[in-house]
Amino acid sequence: MKKRIGILTSGGDCPGLNATIRGVAKAAYGLMDCTLIGIENGYKGLIEGTYRELKPKDFSGLLTLGGTFLGTARTPFKKMRVIEEDGVDKVKAMVENYKKMKLDCLVTLGGKGTHKNANLLSEEGLNVIGLPKTIDNDIYGTDVTFGFQSAVDIATEVIDRIHTTADSHDRVMIIEIMGNKVGWLTLHAGMAGGADVILLPEIPYSIESVISAIEKRCKEGKDFTIIAVAEGAKTLEEARMKKEDFENHRKTWGYPSVAYYLMDELNKKSRFETRACVPGHQQRGGSPSPYDRVLSTNIGAFAAKLIDQGIYGVTVSVRNNDYVATPLKDMAGKTKKVDPESTIVKNARLIGIKFGDEGVK
Repeated sequence: MKKRIGILTSGGDCPGLNATIRGVAKAAYGLMDCTLIGIENGYKGLIEGTYRELKPKDFSGLLTLGGTFLGTARTPFKKMRVIEEDGVDKVKAMVENYKKMKLDCLVTLGGKGTHKNANLLSEEGLNVIGLPKTIDNDIYGTDVTFGFQSAVDIATEVIDRIHTTADSHDRVMIIEIMGNKVGWLTLHAGMAGGADVILLPEIPYSIESVISAIEKRCKEGKDFTIIAVAEGAKTLEEARMKKEDFENHRKTWGYPSVAYYLMDELNKKSRFETRACVPGHQQRGGSPSPYDRVLSTNIGAFAAKLIDQGIYGVTVSVRNNDYVATPLKDMAGKTKKVDPESTIVKNARLIGIKFGDEGVK
């Protein structure tokens, strides 16, 4: 019997989404008699019933194409069961539209929020498979997510280019890397780009410790310093705040982002001329790296294999260079954070990288 496979991309875009869709489609066409249904703009399209039947030719040229040709939108999990002013019962609408589309299963490409919504639909009785996408690499249960390595490459290139201008002007240069809750991207790009100081959400920092690290470099004859800071990095004082107090603090902060706060503090409290650079959404744009093209293709093909076998309620995880099915209920809502005691952090410290917590009690 011909299977109808729905597919959507949800949350922020990133390199590798199209390549993964292509992997699902090409493998599915080879494994079974099927039709792929493209749902537009993520869960929003599933709620509104906006979709189109896709043809094999629709998947040509997707391997190297950034973004997502299906479109995407953010649909917060916490609002899924909330009926808002439009009066729409979102969960009921998604279940009904799944049935109206006559889907045999739904493949969702996205990050943590997408996987929570996927688990919600699985609990509603729908056949769902999640695919792990995010530049943050923070999805629990998988070693890596597609989109992450491409973002690392982009962020690293920014840091590489900053080195020459920092050296020419004997400046402290702060590069703000995406990552509001976790610091994987900043850690990897910082190490790859030769950053001297790396500030992560998982390791609260003090301005005094950062200044001390810069002073130490200066005494060693190194007249410039590169600081890679995650957008979600917090000072020790901020880390001790309750969530509501922290949010109120940031509302009256007076800075567009952490890089500008750090720049202002260093310019006021140290003798070093400091500048900030915020590459922003460049980190999630453009073509996927060769690594992500291979990863995306493998994840997509493995998902098609699960569909052919009738295995649902899972996400495709990468573990020890292999692909496995992890139950959505076991990983939805969990966050994979950088462990301050992990080997990668310890190795970074061994080679002299500072995390802004040195000398702090």
